[in-house]
Amino acid sequence: MRYDSIIIGAGHNGLICAAYLARSGQRVLVLEAADTAGGLASTREFFPGFRTSVAHTTSHFSAKIAADLDLAAQGYRPGAGPLPTIGLDVAGNHVVIGKDGVSGVSQADERSYRSYHAALNKFAGALQPFWMKTMPGIGDNSPGELLTFASLGLRLRMLGRADMLEFLRVATLPMRDLMDEYFDNPLLQAALSWDGMVGSKLAPRSPNSAVFTLLYRMLGEHQGLHTIPGAGMEGLIKALQGAATAAGVETRCNSQVARVIIEGDENGQRATGVELAAGECIHADRVISSADPQRTFLQLVGARHLEIEFTNRICRLRCEGYVAKLHLALKGLPVFPGLEQPDGRMIIAPELDAIEFAFDDAKYGQCSQNPVMELVIPTLYEPSLAPAGQHVLSAQVMYVPAKLKGGWTSEARSALTERVLDELERYAPGLRELVVHAEMLTPADLERSHNVTGGHWHHTEFSIDQMLMMRPTYQAAQYSTPIPGLYLCGAGSHPGGGLMGGPGHNAAHEILK
Repeated sequence: MRYDSIIIGAGHNGLICAAYLARSGQRVLVLEAADTAGGLASTREFFPGFRTSVAHTTSHFSAKIAADLDLAAQGYRPGAGPLPTIGLDVAGNHVVIGKDGVSGVSQADERSYRSYHAALNKFAGALQPFWMKTMPGIGDNSPGELLTFASLGLRLRMLGRADMLEFLRVATLPMRDLMDEYFDNPLLQAALSWDGMVGSKLAPRSPNSAVFTLLYRMLGEHQGLHTIPGAGMEGLIKALQGAATAAGVETRCNSQVARVIIEGDENGQRATGVELAAGECIHADRVISSADPQRTFLQLVGARHLEIEFTNRICRLRCEGYVAKLHLALKGLPVFPGLEQPDGRMIIAPELDAIEFAFDDAKYGQCSQNPVMELVIPTLYEPSLAPAGQHVLSAQVMYVPAKLKGGWTSEARSALTERVLDELERYAPGLRELVVHAEMLTPADLERSHNVTGGHWHHTEFSIDQMLMMRPTYQAAQYSTPIPGLYLCGAGSHPGGGLMGGPGHNAAHEILK
């Protein structure tokens, strides 16, 4: 059987792209190497009776995609409301950031937070329409592409002169500078800066685009606060699968793609299908990869089919993951002094310097002695993830290098686990006694289990030189590639990573043009 489109990877972007194409009448096949769909958001059993996913919250999943694909008909529920973000304090004097403001800080910081949030929300609103459309390349633009640039310029002008200048100043500030301008409380500074850096090789003093990343995460209805969908991450992925299947998409798991079939010669070549690891060849009018750019071009396509300049740019993409994932099976609910219930998104990072120092250690291939992390207890929202009365703790441990000095041996992994458990014990005394099982997934583990280069969540850094019309690099930033018939739709494309869905949506609409 020949297909109109073959999509490599059944992560959320692959499923979204497939559903849009199939709803337009295309015959679409999705091929997934794992035994379940969902990618990093797939839910799996990590210990008998205990389940969770690598991605544990959403902050900006597209309401447009949910409506377009009628995910509600597939059982999708966005979640009851945003989770508070809690900056944990060892003494129990926590800082809580919620939909109504911030508590646990001085009145001056409360006032500053209102000003800060209003300004960033205004800037995020100016950019919001452009995350869900193709950003044109530079030069030889069509009238429609010029109109997109004009619309972006107009929305920035509509901010007013003072706000537009402030946006241009703030958008590329190091996070440290922005936090120091607004706040005195170190816990508040660290908690607010977290979303600008998590998942990336950035720290508070990095002279790049952490603030821009923060604006990207603020595009959702909760303005940057996180939620857990109804039925957890599993509920979202099942709804996307259901929408794709209802549209006529065929999905095959346990079907790893070994290579993209390229036919033609030096006078012209085209992607015409894929060959599976088992040897089966499947043909289609086009191939769409939701895999990361380096895996797509260097492994599935091969440098021999690409121009040397393009290959060099792909090789230079920054793809080293810096986040490890800890899953704990607990026989009871841990107690965090100062919290009635640990029912928020909790940040362990006492100050910006703690984040910076952990980053410094990772730069040299080491793990910090004082790890910083984000944790949630998803069983408070979806009890079916654990046996009755028991719980799962899910933690994202930042600044854990994919390339550890000396390598990721079992001893190194165990040492990191113990170090993180020691830190958790400081904030939740008695937690160690509740642990039935601990699973630590380093970036190297995530690379192996999810076929993501470097174990990088976002497939490649979300930085000023790798975003918008430059993501992942020119000649591949508008979802098409130098090889006719080959497209990208993964997190390495505009607008970027996270459970948002923009790359899958935008790639489908670009193909349907």
